[in-house]
Amino acid sequence: MTRPFAEVLSPGKLVLLGEYAVLDGAPALVIAIDRGVRCTLSAGDGIETPVGDTRFVAPALADAPAALYRFTNWNPTGLPGKPGFGGSAAACVAACVAAGRPATDAFAIHHAVQGSGSGIDVAASIHGGALRFQGGAVTAAAAPCPVVIFSGRSAKTGPRVQQYRAWRGPAREAFLARSADAVAQAADDPIGAFRAGLRALVAMSQAAGVDYLTDELAEISRLAEAHGGAAKPSGAGGGDCAVALFPSPARQSAFEAACAAAGFAVIPISLAAPARRRVL
Repeated sequence: MTRPFAEVLSPGKLVLLGEYAVLDGAPALVIAIDRGVRCTLSAGDGIETPVGDTRFVAPALADAPAALYRFTNWNPTGLPGKPGFGGSAAACVAACVAAGRPATDAFAIHHAVQGSGSGIDVAASIHGGALRFQGGAVTAAAAPCPVVIFSGRSAKTGPRVQQYRAWRGPAREAFLARSADAVAQAADDPIGAFRAGLRALVAMSQAAGVDYLTDELAEISRLAEAHGGAAKPSGAGGGDCAVALFPSPARQSAFEAACAAAGFAVIPISLAAPARRRVL
């Protein structure tokens, strides 16, 4: 194998608050995390991905300099199933940066391939850190780094988003207002904001018929409450990961032990910098 001469590390994402509502232009909080996609460039020609799916990267590399672009998981969890860290968006951003084109081109490319979405996952990979995202506008935010727990099963976002988009009526406007209030609350009371966000999402899922809170996610939330904190699914729900916050390290440690005893894996994360290219 030819030695790579450059690489791009593109972070994954975790949505903390504002899921679904962000599709209607409401605010959301998201963090970029150190589990995403790595693209290496070496002498040669072609594109390699872990499963042979190049849909999200090939358009970005269409006019790129000749090289072998190899995409792999950056800091993978080692768990069965995908935890829902926005891998396709991270790969699309990585491809843009590797090709030497603006990272923001990934918004249009990813949307064209996926056919839906707010772009919040793309924004996290481009900008890094903690962000407030609304209607495509991005500002830095003071957001906590949560405990991340894998529910044990992966979930597909597409069908849930379609179900939400088909939902109509005044209850939808009420949901958007409640979601925005939870985002605003996060600055002063992040644990309370998680609780408010979860209540709003559960009510929405029941009204819209979205398969959101699985038994596993409900149990993770119950364990968090039992230890003085709050937990909610991150993203579209139906599986993937939950995020949790606690008032003290001791309570967080007790919660993590309880999760382990119940068979739930805690995934260590750190906030990540924006996608960047470096010479090797």
